[in-house]
Amino acid sequence: MKLVIVTAVEEFNKEVLKLFKKANIKNFSSSEIVGYKNESSLLTASNWFSVEKSGNESRLFFSFTEDEHIDDLFNLIKEFNSNIETNNPIKAIVVPIEKYI
Repeated sequence: MKLVIVTAVEEFNKEVLKLFKKANIKNFSSSEIVGYKNESSLLTASNWFSVEKSGNESRLFFSFTEDEHIDDLFNLIKEFNSNIETNNPIKAIVVPIEKYI
């Protein structure tokens, strides 16, 4: 068993739910989060209020699940990310679990 953590901008919420379903991950949790990027751009630098950084409404999903489902999920996420037209891809990581009850 491993812990898979997925983050995505809010606009991809429904797509992530579909990806979890296709990967046969039935039990998971999600939470609203705010995502930030520490990139400075010309637009930000020219802004009078450039000190303020606004975040993106995002979602964090996590599930304790089996390797086979995680592999399927990662393949689906790779496919999804290859077809988007934004610089906010869905991101995922896997954390091994040493013990659980």
